[in-house]
Amino acid sequence: MVPIEISYSTLMGRKAKAAAAAAAAIAGTESAFGRHLSSPGSSTVRKRLRDSSENLPTHFSIPGSSTLWKRLLDSSENPPTPAGSIRHIDPSLAKEILVLFETPSGFAIFSLKYDLNQPDVMKKIWAIFVKDYRSRKHVCLEEFQKFKDKSSAFNRGTAANKELAEMILRHHRPGQALAVGKPEYKRFIETSLDVPCLFNETVMEVMWGLENLMHSLVPQEEVKLTKEDRLPICQGIKIFLNHHGFDVKPEMVNEKVLVTACILVDAELIEDTNTKTLRWAAGKLKDVSGINTNDWTNVKIVKALKIIFEPILTTLAEIEMFAPKELETLLRDEDKYDDLIIQDTILNIDLELAQASQLKKNAMRNLATLLS
Repeated sequence: MVPIEISYSTLMGRKAKAAAAAAAAIAGTESAFGRHLSSPGSSTVRKRLRDSSENLPTHFSIPGSSTLWKRLLDSSENPPTPAGSIRHIDPSLAKEILVLFETPSGFAIFSLKYDLNQPDVMKKIWAIFVKDYRSRKHVCLEEFQKFKDKSSAFNRGTAANKELAEMILRHHRPGQALAVGKPEYKRFIETSLDVPCLFNETVMEVMWGLENLMHSLVPQEEVKLTKEDRLPICQGIKIFLNHHGFDVKPEMVNEKVLVTACILVDAELIEDTNTKTLRWAAGKLKDVSGINTNDWTNVKIVKALKIIFEPILTTLAEIEMFAPKELETLLRDEDKYDDLIIQDTILNIDLELAQASQLKKNAMRNLATLLS
């Protein structure tokens, strides 16, 4: 309870209906505060509440947090945007959003550090939710509350009730997006709390993932999901497996398939991580030795550099990747690269790519067996 001094004459202002409506929308019922503010003069009330230098004769307590109270005041001066519209999201917070996740007995608030706008996000995001250790650097539980009756969390199906509203506002920063699992939640929360919400197919991938790891991410939740309550298998794994030539039906995807697909994801990540370094090195091969590397793969680039730095370790299969003139040029110019490219870095990348290649082969073979 936050004590605030307000005179009776001030409370008798004539513009407080908007503030009372906002309070009722969030609290779910007409509070004592709402009844006082429903009298004339609320514009004066707002001014005096914001001006701590005035001496007001009587005391009045406002239920809820100071953050919630500030939002209530602002709502009467800045009416909420229409339901379903997208409010302003701060670009600096685009990679750190909140998630409102519904469990069998309540609601949880998570912080999610992941860029939902990155290219091919649907092919990637599912993989962080297959095992709990994969999600740790991306997902953090902020708060969980049980509700005796979850239907009461949204009053009369129009707005978040007091408990849920306060939970959201405790963790929400201005301009931060809140991902929700139902379109009506988006509409209710944007309208009553002035919080920008996200609901789309990528968000539903997140909801699937949180559900998949619910009992490790929300240990306070004691109720298990029934088969009927579970979300359908995520679209991301289907897209990913289709991309690799597997025609997948939802009933074919089990934990073994998910774990094996993650190995394939990790192997491809190793390749992607080294791409920038290798393309830079390919540019040096072109500048120094005049070799056209535009259509070379990462593997061919690293093998060319291996011939330069460690020709004695090069296999016959690796040598046969190059035309005789290319091979001659690489061996001729080897001294020109001593101070230009770090040898140990290239040899480490060569080892990583070899390991990734073997992981991919094994994963593809195992997936073929699991999905046959």
